[in-house]
Amino acid sequence: MALIVHRLSVRLGTRAILRDVSARFEAGRVTAILGPNGAGKSTLVKAMAALVTASGSVTLDGAAIGDMDPRARARAIGYLPQDAVVHWNMPAREVVALGRLPHRRASVAPSALDAVAIDRAMAATDTATLAMRPVGELSGGERARVLLARVLAGEPRWLLADEPLASLDPAHQIDLLARLQAHAQGGAGVIVVLHDLVQAARAADDVLLLKDGGVLAFGPVATVLTPALLEQAFGVRVAMLDEGGRRLPVPVGRIDR
Repeated sequence: MALIVHRLSVRLGTRAILRDVSARFEAGRVTAILGPNGAGKSTLVKAMAALVTASGSVTLDGAAIGDMDPRARARAIGYLPQDAVVHWNMPAREVVALGRLPHRRASVAPSALDAVAIDRAMAATDTATLAMRPVGELSGGERARVLLARVLAGEPRWLLADEPLASLDPAHQIDLLARLQAHAQGGAGVIVVLHDLVQAARAADDVLLLKDGGVLAFGPVATVLTPALLEQAFGVRVAMLDEGGRRLPVPVGRIDR
């Protein structure tokens, strides 16, 4: 099961946000999207979720995602935006339950299967103790974990997450990345926008490196997270540290150009 982006381009007025981006994402793997600010990372995941107008194509198992029934697309692709907003101050469990809507009609009460999926998602995100608390009373990190639980409750075959670590403390960053890895190990595809090079090296199987709206490199972590490519992408010097056989790129300074 592959999610394929072919010559994807997005323009905002006269500005090209993405330029001819092509990549093949495989299920069962975590792909990190990296790149400097303004590289087009968030726009790319929105285009893969059919949330922005783009030229080129995005296909899932050969079907164009833009042509899919919206409910079927929502069951197949779960999207966690960078700045998700909850408009109603409802209990956290009810927010998570919204993730099950693509699997049932809004007027139908949740089934036993829905309840199991909700419980599993909340356990995985360490939000079970928040179940009855209104989301407006949660911290930013707690709310971020509840929103991830909402996506996981939908049991999507593909999970697209845009900077999900932004509001989390280090312990919950590690937990969340482990949950994304577990979701991929269960057979789903995971695509996550990250800024932290070390976390990407630890959690991802593959890396898509963007610069100026185009693909600078795409492939397994070891072939993309190299000092030369990271210097080209970010303008920083990188030291490679060894952690149990995995090479971690650590920025150590800017490069004067």
